[in-house]
Parts: sequence; C-alpha cells; structure tokens
Amino acid sequence: MTLQEIIDSSDNIVFFGGAGVSTESGIPDFRSVDGLYNMKYDYPPETILSHTFFMNNTEEFYKFYRDKLIVKGVKPNKAHIALAKLEEKGKLKAVITQNIDGLHQLAGSKNVIELHGATTRNYCEKCRKKYPSDYIYESKEAVPHCTVCGGIVRPDVTLYGEQLPAGAYESAVKAIKEADMFIVAGTSLKVYPAAGLVWDFKGNHLVVLNREPLDFKLDAQNDIEYTGSMGDVFAKLDKMLHLG
Repeated sequence: MTLQEIIDSSDNIVFFGGAGVSTESGIPDFRSVDGLYNMKYDYPPETILSHTFFMNNTEEFYKFYRDKLIVKGVKPNKAHIALAKLEEKGKLKAVITQNIDGLHQLAGSKNVIELHGATTRNYCEKCRKKYPSDYIYESKEAVPHCTVCGGIVRPDVTLYGEQLPAGAYESAVKAIKEADMFIVAGTSLKVYPAAGLVWDFKGNHLVVLNREPLDFKLDAQNDIEYTGSMGDVFAKLDKMLHLG
C-alpha cells in the first residue's frame, strides 16, 4: 500500500516525532553528523543536559542552554503545518513529541503530548511561579532567579535523569494503543523510555520517516519506511491530501 492509501483508510492516526522533525526549521538535532552531540564543548551535551550537571554546574548549564537550545525566530516547517492540517481534518488524533521547541502548537496542532516539556515555559524551582519564554534568555543574571522568592528559574524541560512530566507517558501509550496508523518521524528510537513507545502500537500500519534507517525490521506488507528529508515527505503529503 502507498502512504496515501494507508492514510485514506485510517481514522485514528497518531504521530510520534523526534528532533529530525524540527531540523528543517533550523533547530539542530542531536545524533546526526552536524548534530549537537558532534559539536565540541568542554562537556558532552548529554552530560550538560542532565539533572546532575544542572545541580552541580548550574552556570555552565545556562550558558549552553542559551547558546544552543533557545533558538530565536524559528517557524514551523512543512511537517508541522501538514500535521496540523491533518488533525483539522479529523484523521490525526494526537501528536507525541520528544522536541522542546513548541513548534507543533505554533503550527496549530491542538492535541500535543510533550514527553520532554518545552523551552517556551519556565518556572521557579522553589515557589513554582511561572515565567514567559524569553525570561531566561533576557535575564542579565548568569543563573536566572525568581523575582518573588529568589529561587532558580529553570526551563520546563525534562533533563536526563529526571522523570517525564506527570501523565505524559501514560497519555502517549493510550493514544498509540488506540491508533490504527502510527507515524514515527525524525527519531533514532534510541532514547528510552520514549523509544519503547513503538512497541505499544498494535494497529494496522506503521510508517517510519527518518534521515537514517532504523535498527529493526518492519512488516514489509503493512508498513512503510522512508529515508530522507522530512520536508520532502510532508510536501508530498500536503499535495496528496489536498491539505493546502
């Protein structure tokens, strides 16, 4: 079956996306040749983005965070926009994302399950006061502090070694188990527990879209694997479904 035929025959589509979905918006991913993990820092990015590093090297964490994770002026790309239109048509029931950029919501998607939080939100660790998206970026302090209690203001993102947001994983599993089509895009499926979500899918058709082939085999009869540009795939999807 073609991608168009699978979508036409599906009424409950769930999308699960990783960093590769946002690279064409100008946000670097992690594990590709030009990704964050292949850039040179005093510490590996995976170490910097851990709870332990945040607690012990807080100022260094914020240097990296401002430099690499706050990307100004980015806009949704063809993938984000096509998914929002697919949801509007009633076929796409949920977007599950590992990304922290908020671009799915900016494109118009309503039912977005954020497994790792978002840089668009900040809060005080001590009193939980919420702060706008630019607060950390615009703060003149090396480590931003709360204007009420003086606690550290941190981004509402899940660091390595921290638990996922309450209810996020459970909501993702529920959506995937109810889906008849599951689209996995822009992720190497190497970071757990999120990578394990693919095994919760019991529906008819799994579609994998990624820059590089995955490590496991798909069902040749029912599933599709496409290796290449997300933008190319979703531009074609836009035309196929007359989403424009």
